[in-house]
Amino acid sequence: MNKEIEKLLFNPIRLKIISFLITVEYGNFNALIEITDASKGNLSIQLKKLNEAKLIKIKKYFQKSYPRTDYSITKKGRKDFEYFFKQLELYNKKK
Repeated sequence: MNKEIEKLLFNPIRLKIISFLITVEYGNFNALIEITDASKGNLSIQLKKLNEAKLIKIKKYFQKSYPRTDYSITKKGRKDFEYFFKQLELYNKKK
């Protein structure tokens, strides 16, 4: 298994983020807080790590004068998540 992907996705919060984003077009910060049950600070750090690894995209904009941030999975993120999941399935079959 790719060690970089393994290190990123074995973190429970990051895995929840990716697992959620792979099922939707985009998610906002409040939805991700609810899904992960993480603090705002911890969630921000985990989102930054996923963004730096190019697994997610972050889009910031204003809607009716309020700042909004949307998160979506990238093609690389989808591919890496699918690879990670397949490797876990192979590992479980070997047991």
